[in-house]
Amino acid sequence: MAETAEPQTDDSKHAARAERRAAKLAKQIGTFAKAHGGAEGHLAHLGEMGTRIVLVGEDGDWGDLVAPSYAVAESATQKAGITVHEDFDGEFAAKVRTGPYEWSRMAGIQVGGPSNDKA
Repeated sequence: MAETAEPQTDDSKHAARAERRAAKLAKQIGTFAKAHGGAEGHLAHLGEMGTRIVLVGEDGDWGDLVAPSYAVAESATQKAGITVHEDFDGEFAAKVRTGPYEWSRMAGIQVGGPSNDKA
């Protein structure tokens, strides 16, 4: 006689979806780490939008991913095996290498950044 599977509850469906999302994010984190000689991260709450996973490679390149919740972000970073910092400051922040894009898009009005004048 064939065994029948028990119907999934909404909670088990949600947990399975979260697990799949964490696994996908972990794979993306691993790909980033491999391309940049390793990586470290920081988790930042975005409110209802989820949690940002900020990644900083050993070469100074950086990027980010967004998880639907802090629990999924935490699970993804654990699966990927990266160090996660509580704060984005000090030695960790100093590892970030910025270039012209960051200066022109995010810090253009800072001292030393490109002028915002269009003349």
